[in-house]
Amino acid sequence: MHIERQYRELEKIEEIRVYNVDSSKFYQEAPQVMKPDKVPFSKLMKHVPADIDVFLPVDDGEDFIIERIGWNMLQRANVNPEDVEYRLFSQCSPFFYDLLKDDLKEVYKTGNTKALRIIYYISDRIRTLTNIHIILEEDEIYLISDFKENKPEAEISEEEQKLQDNENKANLIEYFSQTGSYYKTRDEYVWTPGIYNIINRSKEPRDAFYNIIFDLVIPEDKPLVEELLETMSPETDTYENIIRISTPGGQIKYLDTYLYSKFNSNGEEISHYGLFKDISVDSHKHMTRPVDFMLNGFNQNSKLSLLVEPLSKRYEFSEGFYKIIEIPKEDYVHNESIIDYIEEEDVREKLKMLINGEIEEINTILTFNVNGNEENQKICELFIERFTYGNKIHSIGFLTDVTIARQKQKELIESNATKNILIKEVHHRVKNNLQVLNSFLNLERRAYGSNPNKIIDNMQARLSSLALLHEKTYNTADFINVNLKDYILDQDETLQNLFTAKDIQFKSYINEEIHLSMEIITPLLLVIDELTMNAIKHAFPNENQEDKTIYKKIDYIDDNVCELILKDNGVGIESPEILINHNLGWEIIMSLTRQINGKIEVLELDVGTGFRLTFPKTFEHEIEGLQ
Repeated sequence: MHIERQYRELEKIEEIRVYNVDSSKFYQEAPQVMKPDKVPFSKLMKHVPADIDVFLPVDDGEDFIIERIGWNMLQRANVNPEDVEYRLFSQCSPFFYDLLKDDLKEVYKTGNTKALRIIYYISDRIRTLTNIHIILEEDEIYLISDFKENKPEAEISEEEQKLQDNENKANLIEYFSQTGSYYKTRDEYVWTPGIYNIINRSKEPRDAFYNIIFDLVIPEDKPLVEELLETMSPETDTYENIIRISTPGGQIKYLDTYLYSKFNSNGEEISHYGLFKDISVDSHKHMTRPVDFMLNGFNQNSKLSLLVEPLSKRYEFSEGFYKIIEIPKEDYVHNESIIDYIEEEDVREKLKMLINGEIEEINTILTFNVNGNEENQKICELFIERFTYGNKIHSIGFLTDVTIARQKQKELIESNATKNILIKEVHHRVKNNLQVLNSFLNLERRAYGSNPNKIIDNMQARLSSLALLHEKTYNTADFINVNLKDYILDQDETLQNLFTAKDIQFKSYINEEIHLSMEIITPLLLVIDELTMNAIKHAFPNENQEDKTIYKKIDYIDDNVCELILKDNGVGIESPEILINHNLGWEIIMSLTRQINGKIEVLELDVGTGFRLTFPKTFEHEIEGLQ
């Protein structure tokens, strides 16, 4: 026999697991220590389905006199009431005394009711599950126990076997759909068979008393569960997200999660429903959530970090963040203490205001003391914005290590006034990129404010291109004559990596003599992103199509005008008017096209969809951001 204890935080209950105990050892002979007396309401207690045990504390709660033991326990131990009543608990039942003495004493001393769950195993199979509430009333302690017996297969009736067969049929249906659900009423859970297929184990009696899915959530996603528990209310009665669990066998699974609660007029939850779908196969064992695509686009950059939900417990940062602050990801604890490592007091104050919701964004340059060491300082550029979807607050931002760039700036400023203009241009470009990102977010919020996952999904390729521009901006000294071919080939490689699973080929022909300014290249790359993403999403609905290709060609059509042809060999579109008049992506494309004084049209093709964009090589233009 051995005993294990575990406190289950979600259910606020202590669970005790007892393995291979001999019920004949529950009670033993002991002398009576006081004259038997009638227990109040004893006749009523006999008709209550639950066991009610009554104890009288003695020696300041160090021991207890048994006044009554419930009939379920007496039957299991095969003893009569007169054999155990009015004996000292420690003498009559050493096993239960050692198991419960601390809990009984705690209730006696504090007066607070306590809940326990005791599970009895025989050869790793649950035989009995007991839910217990310990209550102090009129200086006596009451144990109210609810027994659930797990019958051996030989004792299952024909009717019960029929019910089991029906459950097996339902299990088969859910097996193929990889879905499962539960509902919760009166603090008990009812799980459908599909849940057990997802978590790779059989049903157990104790499953009715705790959330077996949330119990398996990996540590990185625990904040998502905490957010759920904090936000479910009559105002926010639904919740959707993707969570990751580790099954009892150690397998990581991705679950698409939908939860719904019903509340009464007093705001009290009366029922709770959850639906889970195992989408691990769709993840290709790497990424499932849109945010994973975003983070992956930044993970190769040690100087630039994407910050997803930096103002929340459910934060997720790309690898660059941990390299900048020089703390391993597994050792990092996300809290406000990191603000203390910032040198500038005004920046620390602004960040605290942002956290408290007093301001909506911060865009600044700061000095970061690595691990609080003033001898190891980094100059960083920080941008964080708060925004609202529905009634939830979200945040997104960037942290960029510009230490080397700032050092070079200082040298350039000291050596040459002309180079000073160049440094200012670097920051101008970076700021413009962040403004473009902010503008995209505004447009997406207006169109898809109730679906933040769709917004994040649509942002992934744009973010990758902006990250590419951001990185190259710090590595160029000429913003007027930038070789376009280098940017396009890098962009193709980024898109190829992001959408490897789609099996789409990117073929590009770019006249290597074309040199453009950064003011033209930035909107041009974003136009290409929008057209490419549209093709990836809609051109190839048949996953088995061979030789899926997106083709680009950029060339001169005269000395000052360039032409972009972008087309695919997919299914094509029925009507260009639908695309032009009812599409947020097309609205973004037209706005970006106007920024470079260009013109865009839909091509008529026999196969696939194509676009032609013409734009001047040079023009006098001032960045205006999307509205």
